[in-house]
Amino acid sequence: MTQGAGQGPEVERTATLRDFRVPAYVHETGPYVHSSTHPGDVVPPAEEAYPEGYTPTQRDLPVINRGDTVQVTVDPVTAPAPQPATGKGPLYVVGDVHGYLDELVAALQEQGLIDSAGNWCAGTARLWFLGDFTDRGPDGIGVIDLVMRLSAEAAAAGGYCKALMGNHELLLLGAKRFGDTPVNSGAGTATFQAAWLLNGGQKTDMDRLQDHHLQWMARLDAVEEVDGHLLLHSDTTAYLDYGRSIEEVNDTVRETLTRNDADEVWDLFRKFTKRFSFRDEGGADAVRSLLDTYGGTRVVHGHSPIPYLLGEVGSEDGEDDGGPTVAEPHVYADGLAIAMDGGVTMAGKLLVRKLPLTN
Repeated sequence: MTQGAGQGPEVERTATLRDFRVPAYVHETGPYVHSSTHPGDVVPPAEEAYPEGYTPTQRDLPVINRGDTVQVTVDPVTAPAPQPATGKGPLYVVGDVHGYLDELVAALQEQGLIDSAGNWCAGTARLWFLGDFTDRGPDGIGVIDLVMRLSAEAAAAGGYCKALMGNHELLLLGAKRFGDTPVNSGAGTATFQAAWLLNGGQKTDMDRLQDHHLQWMARLDAVEEVDGHLLLHSDTTAYLDYGRSIEEVNDTVRETLTRNDADEVWDLFRKFTKRFSFRDEGGADAVRSLLDTYGGTRVVHGHSPIPYLLGEVGSEDGEDDGGPTVAEPHVYADGLAIAMDGGVTMAGKLLVRKLPLTN
């Protein structure tokens, strides 16, 4: 059950067979299980140049040989390698994608970051994904493949494309590594497999998951600070449990995953699933606790769909229920927090925006 406005701490519940008897509709790629609550990350107790490396020889170089002229041989010189553009480009952030590859491509094209063929065309621009690439939507592995490819293309152009760790990356890693292995929680036992299915896990993603996807996810940072923006996935202060600096948090998360202990990874997933710390009374102070510790002047996060932060609920099945239409990021907590999850899983908008936001 997700914590809402005015409610107490989020309640953990056990994934039983009843959890999988809720009304479901079928994606092209398989069943999408949802309930009347936010699909929001239920945590049952226990996401024409020389070839490279070629050096020109004399016969490759121009020779003047015109009858009465003197033959001149040009000393061989290695052709300079193309250099990427220099200088810091504009900064963009992307909210939760959750397997909606087509929507992601359209949003990146709209911002001029990729061309009609899906290739990086933004030069020195800097692009950050805030996590949650898989689950619920039809092509989470396709999303990861695109982000990995754009990372290489952007770097070659002098920019970059980077990504943060979301709770669904932890969930998918756990489901793959530990499956039905019981893990401990305060209310009993749970399994990553059950939690993954309960939170929209797609069989087609699991079937296509390869070692290089797992390695990439396990190396993602949890927190970064860029141009005064403290970037993280979840709107929670639980990051403070893992270190007093950005480097310490990121190292701790990676070390936890490296130890491969199911209970430790479960605890990490559970804490990264917490939400709404910045929304209600005291929210601005919660943001300040992160900014004072890790730096920056604003927190930018995903994880909690903006309709929920506004206290209104959109319809998961896409029906018009009179809820808010999200077109832009949500700035709140005395202007200290920016929410980037437009609710694409609720037929909302997948947000890609340039920072800083202009009013």
